[in-house]
Amino acid sequence: MIKRIPFLDLRVESDADRQELLSAVDAVFRHGRLVMGPEVEELERQVAAYCGRQFGVGVNSGTDALLLALKSLGLGPGDEVITTSLSWIATANAIALTGATPVFADVRDDLNIDPESVRRLITPRTKVVLPVHYTGKICQVPALLDLCEGHGLTLIEDAAQAFGAIHQGRKAGSFGTLACFSMNPMKVYAACGEAGMVLTDSRDLYESLIALRYNGTVNRETCVQPSLNGRIDTIQAAILLKRLPRVEGIAKKRRAIAARYQEQLAGVVELPREASGEYDVYYTFIIRCDHRDELKIFLEAKGIETKIQHQLLMPEQPAYRTNPRGHFPNAQRLVKRILCLPVHEKLSLDDADYVAEAVREFFKG
Repeated sequence: MIKRIPFLDLRVESDADRQELLSAVDAVFRHGRLVMGPEVEELERQVAAYCGRQFGVGVNSGTDALLLALKSLGLGPGDEVITTSLSWIATANAIALTGATPVFADVRDDLNIDPESVRRLITPRTKVVLPVHYTGKICQVPALLDLCEGHGLTLIEDAAQAFGAIHQGRKAGSFGTLACFSMNPMKVYAACGEAGMVLTDSRDLYESLIALRYNGTVNRETCVQPSLNGRIDTIQAAILLKRLPRVEGIAKKRRAIAARYQEQLAGVVELPREASGEYDVYYTFIIRCDHRDELKIFLEAKGIETKIQHQLLMPEQPAYRTNPRGHFPNAQRLVKRILCLPVHEKLSLDDADYVAEAVREFFKG
């Protein structure tokens, strides 16, 4: 029998969950502070504490988190920011929108940025290193921090996919001078719309971010730097407060699905790996294999929805094809072999077994 296995399931099916979220929204309607209500400040406090940071600044998307973090450092034309070649285009766009130039590093076999590639790309124009914790796995941050310290650079974490992930006892978002999260509905820690957060331990950067998210104004009146309206919505903040206590449970469910795939697909396809001291949250579960496109079609016929993230590397996007600086042969090789299997927390272990059996069936044929 063919089952339908969606790649994501964003429904709120539980009556108890729906009622809890509706009660949070109702509380906002009752106090009436629809813009920057008390839930925003409480969310900022709780998320910062969860990640071990001093300050949190709620913004209206992960893209705005990146853009405002970069702007808070005063980046502009002539500056370069080294980032990964393999990520969603928002990472490169945020750099370009400051006037700075994105420079694209290669990735390791774990699909995260390669510190050695970053080292080779550093020039006197380099100001920031902006890694992405891709798939919910924290990248090799200690090596990147050493590079930044040795060259006087700033590290910003793009932790959009990795809320709750851990590396050597430290959570995603606890490493960089600034750290950026997306909390849109697709993420492990998810709002019911767009939302994001910037974390830092610097009071000066915190105060700059507070101004930047409100059109660059101080005291909501005096514009000190051109910016945009990047404020988080109070309703989304209220929803995120309700969902924060559930994040670790969601990650455990995703990890259970991932463990099932690891058990049943070992030796069939190349699988994600966790080293000692790593705790991945599996925003995506990416396998690597030959005949990727044929496998995707085969799984679709079995009712299994999969994704390829991302078929075009960021420097291969039309907006960045004109002489992108960087070198990324491993990313170019890997992107032809990657496929994301469903791994969301609403899957059952039986669902995971069905997916794994279909993958095994394909390669047996």
